[in-house]
Amino acid sequence: KHKDFRSDRVNAFACDITSEQLTEAVEPSSVDIVTMIFMLSAVAPDKMPLVLQNVRNILKHGGRVLFRDYAFGDLAQERLMSKGQQISENFYVRGDGTRAYYFSNEYLVDLFSKCGFTLEEICVHNKKVENRSLDLVMNRNWIQATFTLNPAGPLSPNNQHDHNTCEGKDDKLAVDMSQKKSESEEIDLSVDFSNMFGTSHYLNEAQIIRIKAKGHDFKIKMLAKEYQHTCKSTGLMLWESAQFMCSLLAENPSIVAGKRVLEMGCGSAGICSMVAASSAQFVVATDGDAESLDLLRQNTSSNLDAELLNRISIRKLFWGDEDDVKAVRELSGDGAGFDCIIGTDVTYNPDATLPLFKTARALISDGGDAGSKAALILCYIQRRVDEDSILSAAEAQGFWLVDKWINGVHESNGIISSWFRGNDVCGAFRNVTLSILYFEV
Repeated sequence: KHKDFRSDRVNAFACDITSEQLTEAVEPSSVDIVTMIFMLSAVAPDKMPLVLQNVRNILKHGGRVLFRDYAFGDLAQERLMSKGQQISENFYVRGDGTRAYYFSNEYLVDLFSKCGFTLEEICVHNKKVENRSLDLVMNRNWIQATFTLNPAGPLSPNNQHDHNTCEGKDDKLAVDMSQKKSESEEIDLSVDFSNMFGTSHYLNEAQIIRIKAKGHDFKIKMLAKEYQHTCKSTGLMLWESAQFMCSLLAENPSIVAGKRVLEMGCGSAGICSMVAASSAQFVVATDGDAESLDLLRQNTSSNLDAELLNRISIRKLFWGDEDDVKAVRELSGDGAGFDCIIGTDVTYNPDATLPLFKTARALISDGGDAGSKAALILCYIQRRVDEDSILSAAEAQGFWLVDKWINGVHESNGIISSWFRGNDVCGAFRNVTLSILYFEV
């Protein structure tokens, strides 16, 4: 539609490159250069060879593919991994349903080599992007390569290519396999990272989801799916382990009945705290993110009647912050501490594991007789922190593991397994491997 468009100069057409043939719109073996910029990562790994064969059909011998896409270890991959959105190795689904693959040098070279291409050069560009307004530093990784179709030059004696990686230093592009760096060409970061990682404006497009548990029917306002994979705050989303624990508490009110309950890192949904409020003496729902707490207040006020609202207090609790810890402990009643502390999906960050247990130890009650001791209950999907690391951090703060349950892998010693008798809570979560750890002090 552009005024300068000329059909004799530009052939513009739509094509599903995984199933439709480029040769229907382009002459075979007629193209000198094909650019593949952030395109192949959206294709399922099993279909990538089909794409390259399609491209090969239109390239001249000696024609080049200029490739640029997401590299393994990119910030976005870490976020998708921590949110349990992995489809297969290095392949993920975003919140909006689109897919993303994160390439290693070895995988990319092997993929192209098997399709008849020879590597000319390959680089990984590392860029630290700082957003000062959000106090956020983002490690972005891109992979860039040039491949040739059946070049005239021979391969090395062992038919292997040099897979050297050039890391862009001083934020410059590394474009030459001889390690020469361009001193003038900057990485184009035209994406508005404030919009990409900010959160405030996202809630104007929040979605409402319905959560049902025995005797409870909640309508929860949360961050819309299309923004979840780039949102800075994990507290604006609803995680599987929270839904799982919510169902267990609804089926087993005795877990918290008459107790002083604290939920750590409850996020904006607060469904575990709201269920616990039905039978607990009182509940303190906490999170370290101010925006999550604002949304949590909206969700509790719109889902609970006045009587139950009076049993819930919502407070900021940044783990390891002495002022926050002191203020929350004062809510436990004469500063006695809490009888039951609950955390769902709060063990995904290695750096936060020790502060989590240190804070829990400062807030849990030291009282109680055998059989009624205060307990810390964690429910999670294993992500970046393994069980041994969790147990080590817990032990360092005076917690000892009384019971554990891993769905389909490890049966509990009795306390946790009793929560599943006479109900089918596991049935709705068959495709998710959830773990529950039960600690006392």
